[in-house]
Amino acid sequence: MTKNIMIVGVGGQGTLLASRILGNTVINEGYDVKVSEVHGMSQRGGSVVTYVKYGEKVHSPIIDEGEADIILAFELLEAYRALPYLKKGGKIIVNAQSINPMPVITGAAKYPENIADKISEKADAMVLDALTLAKKAGNIKAVNVVLIGVMASLSEIPYEKWVETIKTTVPEKFLEVNLKAFDLGYKGE
Repeated sequence: MTKNIMIVGVGGQGTLLASRILGNTVINEGYDVKVSEVHGMSQRGGSVVTYVKYGEKVHSPIIDEGEADIILAFELLEAYRALPYLKKGGKIIVNAQSINPMPVITGAAKYPENIADKISEKADAMVLDALTLAKKAGNIKAVNVVLIGVMASLSEIPYEKWVETIKTTVPEKFLEVNLKAFDLGYKGE
């Protein structure tokens, strides 16, 4: 059976590292993995979407609407935009952080209100303050690994396997912070 995971956020939030950790972990578990990254002005805080599909044999990395088993969302508006991709019975894990997109910054649009409530009304959602957990780990940029920890806690892959992958994927100088961030997400602290 194939698992479809969509990772969404904005440029600079570490979605690509999160997809590498996920992809490497499932490869180490013996799964066939396909990853596809879609960048929309990611250098300027625009949307970044990564598709990760794994299973016995995966033919395409693309996830269509209604196919995502899990959506890992680093920001509220990106979570809301991704909702159509969540399959019936799927789960969305959302960082309760708002990052204003360019139209809001320039005054051309208004950031929507009560997005977390709207997401929870439409889906099985776990909304958490990953930014505070990342600060607790020692670096606000570790939100990505906090969210990977949350997702890992819901997976069938053992904790130790995720930690092994983080140790081989994250640069040494950031390893301690990222291991703490993973633990905080995994344990739900």
